[in-house]
Amino acid sequence: MIATFEYIEQVINTCKKAAQANLETPSRRGNLIMLTSEDGTDVMITGDLHGHRRNFNLIRRIAALDKNPGRHLVIQEVCHGGLTYPDGGCMSHTVLEDVAKLKTQYPDRVHFILGNHELAEMTDYPIQKNKQMLNFLFRLGIQHVYGPAADRVRQAYIEFIQTCPLGVVIPGGVVVTHSLPENVDKQGFDVSVFHRPLDILEFLEHRSVFRLVWGRDYREENAAAFARLLHANVLIHGHEPCPEGYAAPNKVQIILDCSAEKAGYVILPLDRQEPWTHEEVLSRVKLLA
Repeated sequence: MIATFEYIEQVINTCKKAAQANLETPSRRGNLIMLTSEDGTDVMITGDLHGHRRNFNLIRRIAALDKNPGRHLVIQEVCHGGLTYPDGGCMSHTVLEDVAKLKTQYPDRVHFILGNHELAEMTDYPIQKNKQMLNFLFRLGIQHVYGPAADRVRQAYIEFIQTCPLGVVIPGGVVVTHSLPENVDKQGFDVSVFHRPLDILEFLEHRSVFRLVWGRDYREENAAAFARLLHANVLIHGHEPCPEGYAAPNKVQIILDCSAEKAGYVILPLDRQEPWTHEEVLSRVKLLA
């Protein structure tokens, strides 16, 4: 059944409001969210969702943003995956809509960072998995619900995605990005992308934002080089499936994954005075339950 006109307009307006909220987040500096103790008490950091409705609901329940007015929530990678419609099409677009709605409800405390699957939707970059074109399935799902208005709704999604921050900086030297570029130790990386206005070219293949969200170079030398550029002690990422819900590929990185039954998250206080160590942050990782 095609959504009503009223519902379609509501979804489009929510995405537009969420995009504006992204740009007006008080703790945003350039393309980073820079949290301090003045912004709240703690931050809950989660991993890739990929349309996993149950885990998204658990994250909302554990974060309990209404009962924890000082808590921030970092969400990443919701597009592509999860349930499908009976006659085909990916339902993950509904989770993206709910993230946008959550951003409008808690505009200063919900931070949806850019991931490679959202970037793929924004730039029409094809992603294939299990011999299926994920972009096509995503659009088929939108078409299933919104019919002739599908293009308008999708454009509203893109406007929201395009304004998402690239990362979150947490007191004590923890930086959250969706992934990290490859070969930073050999090729370097233009960190000005975190601070300057971005044009559409930055999101294209092999450019800075693309490198940031698509990289899978988990060598400790590479992670350490990227951490030095960001003045970080610990890097937290998503991007990589983790059978146990999280992983520590080296002594700098921690990877969180919320796309399967075992789903990892971590809550860190914002009043940290001393630098975090990798071991300290890793010891705080828990599983959704």
